[in-house]
Amino acid sequence: MKKLMTGNEAVARGAYEGGATFGSAYPGTPSTEIFENLPQYKEDIYSEWAPNEKVALEAAYGAAIAGERSLCAMKHVGLNVAADPMFTAAYLGVNGGFVIITADDPDLHSSQNEQDNRYYAKFAKLAMVEPSDSQDCIDFMKEAYEISEKFDIPVLFRMTTRVCHSKSVVETGERVQVAHKEYVKNPDKFAATPARAKAHHKRLENRLKQMEAYACASPLNKVEMGDGKVGVISAGVAYQYAREVFGDNASYLKLGITNPLPMELIASFASQVEKLYVVEELEPFMEEQIKAAGIACEGKSIIPRMYELNPGIVREGLTGQKAETKKVDCTPVPRPPVLCPGCPHRGFFYEVSRLKDVVVTGDIGCYTLGSAEPLCALDTTICMGAGFSAGVGMAKAFARRGENKKVIGVLGDSTFFHSGITGALEIMYNNGNMIPCVLDNSITAMTGHQDNPGTGHTLMGEKAKYISIEKILEAVGFEKILIVDPNDLEKMKGALKEAMESPVPAAIITRRPCLLIKGIPHEKGLCQVNNEKCVGCKACIGVGCPAVMIKEGKAHIDPTLCVGCTVCQQVCKFGAIEKVGE
Repeated sequence: MKKLMTGNEAVARGAYEGGATFGSAYPGTPSTEIFENLPQYKEDIYSEWAPNEKVALEAAYGAAIAGERSLCAMKHVGLNVAADPMFTAAYLGVNGGFVIITADDPDLHSSQNEQDNRYYAKFAKLAMVEPSDSQDCIDFMKEAYEISEKFDIPVLFRMTTRVCHSKSVVETGERVQVAHKEYVKNPDKFAATPARAKAHHKRLENRLKQMEAYACASPLNKVEMGDGKVGVISAGVAYQYAREVFGDNASYLKLGITNPLPMELIASFASQVEKLYVVEELEPFMEEQIKAAGIACEGKSIIPRMYELNPGIVREGLTGQKAETKKVDCTPVPRPPVLCPGCPHRGFFYEVSRLKDVVVTGDIGCYTLGSAEPLCALDTTICMGAGFSAGVGMAKAFARRGENKKVIGVLGDSTFFHSGITGALEIMYNNGNMIPCVLDNSITAMTGHQDNPGTGHTLMGEKAKYISIEKILEAVGFEKILIVDPNDLEKMKGALKEAMESPVPAAIITRRPCLLIKGIPHEKGLCQVNNEKCVGCKACIGVGCPAVMIKEGKAHIDPTLCVGCTVCQQVCKFGAIEKVGE
């Protein structure tokens, strides 16, 4: 049956057709929709949101050891979190097939870097496959399980944003009914001690040699011969771009298995063309290995090493033909992302931005937008969990220099469960002179409203134990835990003052649900400006709400954007903003 599917939808379908029975993931763009699509197959596949990527990989690997076909998924930076067990899993091997999905983000559409995770496959000595469209996603997932079990190795399934989110026509098939592999206690295989690891490493190197021979004959690697003048080696979505540039006028080696590279196949292909190009996004992963094998080719000298490729960029690099452009007289207004109207984080950041001699260490999530103008409330954003742990380091550095700076660490509820708990331990254990703040909006918001341990529901829609943030902080050792509604600016201001002056370790939890959560009642009414009272002081603009603007020297609130949170009303000293329609 033919359907139109995104790459993420197709990966979920491929896992289903490939006989997978267990999946664990942490949401992260561009990978999130893979697991959002798995619950439709819940009769055959158990799927879950894990607290973080390391836990997800360990849980899925555990299922594979038990004899089930399993998968885990994460965005590219999430694989950094999961790297520890992944490297060891490569040594130990599998029982049931095990697929690790990494969704890379060239051009940093929603990420803090654009690392190329293909190097993880080489570094960790994993098999790696790369789909180029949605049909590949289905077919390659099924083949990945076969590869994993045939060679006793985890498979890294590398996607990119464009493959994840683009739609193409696929032909779906039936589910392969795979009997689970019997679990037999075998510590020599699965208990990683140094002595055993030495033997595992030797076996792994032999498996990779066998895999390279397999890759040379695998149908996942396809040769499409043209006239023999120009040859292109490519993989993933970059193959589609090269195809669009040259069409049938070039020869192509489309690689589906990209670690280990099938060097014999590559050498054979290279010998049949006059000029060989390697077209790949980001780093010269394939090009460097091909050149090291003594095969002449051209790649990053003409194809950019940074950002996402497209047919125009590839065409200009390979042929010198620039895309036609047309100049327009107007300059588009930059539209950086901002906190939504009524976002519960706004009140917190507004009050924090007014504090003096305070450093605010931020984190990954909606609250990262607190760094934008006009709030400018964050000093740092590094990675998930660093809102607490980096803050400890800064606080220690300031104290050693005798500087009277207070540090406030910020992260959200999902991030707290992901990697904030260990940061809270760091604060307490090492006497970190800082205030941890958990901005609890009752959901994993930035990636599209996925459940987490604090929401009371699982990915499969079942009720779950609600994990209390305040009880965890109390158990860690915080003696004063202030829970406040961030939309009440006076209480928010008071909570910050009380925490900063507290003689005992204090923490703050701001608690108000994200306005976009379905089924949660919110306040009624909108805010509007009384022009007779407004003096045009622009204090309301300082809250950074998209609904608030200045028109003809007076404040104006767009009724199509306002949600009546009253933060702007609370900052107006002239009573010019009124709540109506309650």
